Amino acid sequence: MEKLIFEYTKPGKVGVSLPNGIDSVISAAELIPFDLMRKSELKLPQVSEPEVVRHYTNLSTMNHHVDKDFYPLGSCTMKYNPKINERCAALSGLANCHPLQDTETVQGALQILYEVERYLCSITGMQAATLQPAAGSHGELTGVLLIKKFLEMKGETRRYILIPDSAHGTNPSSAVSASYETISLKSNSRGCIDLDDLHAKMNSEVAGLMLTNPNTLGLFEEEVGEIIKIVHDQGGLVYMDGANLNALLGIVRPGDMEFDITHINLHKTFSTPHGGGGPGSGAIAVNTKLADFLPVPRIEKRGDKFYLNADYPNSIGKVLGFYGNFGIIVRAYCYIRMLGTEGLQAVSRNAILNANYLRHKLSPIFDIPYNRICMHEFVASGERQSKRSGIKTLDIAKRLLDYGFHAPTVYFPLIVKEALMIEPTESESKETMDRFIEVLEKIDQESMTNPEKLHTAPLTTPVRRLDELKANKELNVCWGK
Repeated sequence: MEKLIFEYTKPGKVGVSLPNGIDSVISAAELIPFDLMRKSELKLPQVSEPEVVRHYTNLSTMNHHVDKDFYPLGSCTMKYNPKINERCAALSGLANCHPLQDTETVQGALQILYEVERYLCSITGMQAATLQPAAGSHGELTGVLLIKKFLEMKGETRRYILIPDSAHGTNPSSAVSASYETISLKSNSRGCIDLDDLHAKMNSEVAGLMLTNPNTLGLFEEEVGEIIKIVHDQGGLVYMDGANLNALLGIVRPGDMEFDITHINLHKTFSTPHGGGGPGSGAIAVNTKLADFLPVPRIEKRGDKFYLNADYPNSIGKVLGFYGNFGIIVRAYCYIRMLGTEGLQAVSRNAILNANYLRHKLSPIFDIPYNRICMHEFVASGERQSKRSGIKTLDIAKRLLDYGFHAPTVYFPLIVKEALMIEPTESESKETMDRFIEVLEKIDQESMTNPEKLHTAPLTTPVRRLDELKANKELNVCWGK
């Protein structure tokens, strides 16, 4: 077991040195008000620089990440991202510019922001965009606030947002955060919205519908045109949760389907490190009738110069301190420019091909409740294993770690029992997917011949299976004596 960094402490060890003499550095007292100064010594580990480097290098090899092996986390698009995009985002002129600099000194940064907005409008078929939202759920909230503003400008106060029963959990959370009540829509036998249920629940009290397309089952909403018409006919707006845009690039556009708003997770679809808790970017793109309500300031181009313009009196205001998570946007800019129109379409086509290959190959092992052509992901079920030998989806997920794979998303969406939500992405080879299939076949055999091994897995990882109930009730993330 790797030690904590504090356990390497030995009094007198030093990992950094400062210039000698107080005159050569600015004292803390000159920079920090007295009432904000620490009253006691800061308890930092006393370690050497090599010990620090080795400690965190060892920790990084213990953690599973997409550079290490397959990471098929459904609905999260954990794909390999080109390292050149990291290098570009780290260029000093981009990494070190400050949002309060005069616009004359950051024309390149403003150009990147402006062009990414235009690219996203082209990709989604929308007319205007903002890069301010810092994450997908933040983009959802921004989108719902736009719906609210649009209706308020018409003199309407509506109470409800419709949300499918297969939706991401952030959808109802975002709607409630904007002071709406939510109404759940049922799925039909094909895993799509039940039109009869939509007809019954859509009325003049409903502000709009939040619809993920393709949905969390990995299925394209076959009757999307009729769904949108039902909502529009009652004066509501339709928001597309774009978390699964990785399936649509160059194939179909939300604007062409007559969605009013879509958010785009740059950190899923357009090359950003994902899975470390952020930062993200949940850009929003809208049609013409919502453009004036977008957050300010807006980035505009006049001649060959770029400007920040806050003169939009109907704007919902700022949703973030400045203009978005710039480093994430730079990575997306590089990704889009490198791939171009044909490359982006190839991303989605390959993601769809990979998902359907896995779905077909895993069909003999797992129940797949909606076993038909999917988009970029699909949902299998471990219910067969559960009924046969008491093996839960969680056991399968933990056992995968012993074979060097991260587990798929488990127990979501909630409408599938013992769900395994699998998304291979476009960046995985057939050889990798075949290894994954072979391992799941072995685990299925183990579930019959040695179920106890699965119940106690993982067996080879640095940290064994936790008592999750105890960990939740007695959370302790601090070290101290």
